[in-house]
Amino acid sequence: MASSDVQTVSSGADKAKLALAVALVVGGFVAFYLLAGRGALAQWGALVAALVVAVVVFAVSESGKQLIAFGRDSWKEVKKVVWPARKEAIQMTAYVFVFVVVMALFLWLTDKTLEWVFYDLILGWRN
Repeated sequence: MASSDVQTVSSGADKAKLALAVALVVGGFVAFYLLAGRGALAQWGALVAALVVAVVVFAVSESGKQLIAFGRDSWKEVKKVVWPARKEAIQMTAYVFVFVVVMALFLWLTDKTLEWVFYDLILGWRN
């Protein structure tokens, strides 16, 4: 039996933080539309403020901490990647373009050959 690494929100406080973050996002959008008569600054200010507070609430939850840790670990891994030199990247891009053109010509030629065989030779639709 395989073990599962799926983690769920376990504490009541964590569930409350996530629910509050969702409520803040929804509240921000509701405020955006309710403040339509007050001007764009009030609308966007309420929306941005609600989203910022929602992000902060999410960041202090356990799920948010795990997401931030995942982001840090991902960034460390990206730093370890050995990127190709400019010349190598250009060569590989050229190889891809040439391959695509060759495959396009091959598929076009195959399509036209099959079209000729079926429509002209077998069915005789084109005279």
